[in-house]
Amino acid sequence: MWVLRGWRNHSFVTEFILLGFSRNPKTNWILFFLFLFLFLYLFTVLGNGLIVTLIRIDARLHTPMYFFLSILSLLDLSYATTTVPQMLVHLVSKNKAISYTGCVIQMYIFLTLGITETWIFAAMAYDRYVAICYPLHYGVKMSQTLCIALVTSSALCGLICALVYTVFAMTLPYCGPNEINHFFCEIPAVLKLACADTSLNDQVDFILGFILLLIPLSLILASYVRIFIAILRIRSTQGRMKAFSTCASHITVVTMFCVPCMVMYMRPGSEASPEDDKKLALFYNVISAFLNPIIYSLRNKDVKRAFLKLIGRGEDTQ
Repeated sequence: MWVLRGWRNHSFVTEFILLGFSRNPKTNWILFFLFLFLFLYLFTVLGNGLIVTLIRIDARLHTPMYFFLSILSLLDLSYATTTVPQMLVHLVSKNKAISYTGCVIQMYIFLTLGITETWIFAAMAYDRYVAICYPLHYGVKMSQTLCIALVTSSALCGLICALVYTVFAMTLPYCGPNEINHFFCEIPAVLKLACADTSLNDQVDFILGFILLLIPLSLILASYVRIFIAILRIRSTQGRMKAFSTCASHITVVTMFCVPCMVMYMRPGSEASPEDDKKLALFYNVISAFLNPIIYSLRNKDVKRAFLKLIGRGEDTQ
């Protein structure tokens, strides 16, 4: 039963209940061990934390590409931490409540990190474009000032746009029921509980989704069109493969993150399925953050060399 706060003839919920993946406690335990959420989260923290540490301590990784990669790892680590610890607690606890204020804060932080990440992807694509198309001018074009400016502008965009999303969603009246059919406070799931017409919110979500997903993706696509044209001009097969390998990890990570986000935020709320939404959110929130360190480390000799050096099995050759 939820607590209500009254105002004149209206009552509004002061907490929400996150239903998660199942209402059956036995099923929750099965899910807990079957999907190994705890392992996924710990590996996400350790993997992304290791990448940040390696980039920080190895001078050979102090380049624009690895600077952006360290920012991406920090975002992934924070992104998963916003939702997964609470999800793990709710899987094994009878109390699945989250306060109204806590729901707003979680929604805002989650959106800020996600929006920032989409623009960081665009900055990483631009970095690869400059590195492959203008290798002799790379150091000048990708200056430290520009890199910091790109990250700062991405973060500001995330902070401002997430505020718009959150304000439009949470200024609606929520007068019951208070059960969110999700494992965290994500906007599409929360809006289904609103005691008012949400058509305006659907329009805002679509417009912001267009700006925050399609525009960065268009910039990424434009960068890679130019990159592929430049790669095709390389005469040696080995040179082409080397140039393409530097981009393959980024393309994989962008696809894993952005495609589910587009499906989630750019379709009308009436077409959304709660179970499908939870699967999509699990993929781009947990699985993507879990796989990113693996994708970047397995395909990156510099990261491997820095790791071997860290554990004392590599040689510090200049």
